[in-house]
Amino acid sequence: MPPVLTFARLTVWEISRRRLLIALAALTLILIVATSWGFSKLNDAGLNGGHPLGEAEVRVLASQLLILVAFLFSGVLALSAAFVGAPSLSADLESNLALALLARPVRRADYVLGKWLGMAVLVVIYAAGTGLLAVLGVWIATRYAPPNVAGLVVSVAGEGLVVLTLALLLSTRVPGMTGGIVALVLWFMAWMGGIAGGIGQALENGALTTAGVVMGLVFPTDALWRSAVYSMEPVAVVVGLQEAGRTGLAANPFAATQPIPLGVLVWSIVWVLAALALAVVSFGSREI
Repeated sequence: MPPVLTFARLTVWEISRRRLLIALAALTLILIVATSWGFSKLNDAGLNGGHPLGEAEVRVLASQLLILVAFLFSGVLALSAAFVGAPSLSADLESNLALALLARPVRRADYVLGKWLGMAVLVVIYAAGTGLLAVLGVWIATRYAPPNVAGLVVSVAGEGLVVLTLALLLSTRVPGMTGGIVALVLWFMAWMGGIAGGIGQALENGALTTAGVVMGLVFPTDALWRSAVYSMEPVAVVVGLQEAGRTGLAANPFAATQPIPLGVLVWSIVWVLAALALAVVSFGSREI
């Protein structure tokens, strides 16, 4: 077995043994069951004096509530990726485990790439598992399913991979707690940057618009989140948002009128690969 795959397998095995992962899985299942029960009550809700909601109204409400649920899970994924990836190398360095492993004829690049690959597999599994289970719960409760489930899963997984890769890069130089906090703060800053950019476009304020664009280039998680939002919106909601114009979308991180542009998607992939390459170089140049 290639060294990269060996380290990836060991990383998955090591993380799977932690109680944190078991607790995260249990809490996620509880949240999915609880939110699915809440969605089932939409059929009992009423407007205009208590009259039952129509099918179209239930679909719109379900889509908007699903976006909020997805944001909750994307935040959990970002938090988990940050605090799993941040100590992945620094903890091994502090315990001298890396020294023992790298004393053998093992390349440091294989060690870093294997660590990243193992954690990336877990990120994708979590994103796919929670996304599919949440959508299934909503469909059972309301018979509504978002128009692009695959886009939702890929976008949320992409967010997690960006946060994970940054945390791994920071792990080559700073302690785990510091790296985790920095990665998580940048995730929140990117989200706020998207809001600022939307306000700038609505008000035709060049400074705010530029700030949002720059933040999106530095840390492209908000663009991926907007892609996830677009994947969950029915056509009626997208048309309504387009008719509302820029002002209606300003400062709304839970609305999107278009899929992620191809250039932004390519940049997100390049960003992850570049950060991973920097992690390899940084770890390779560090004294152990």
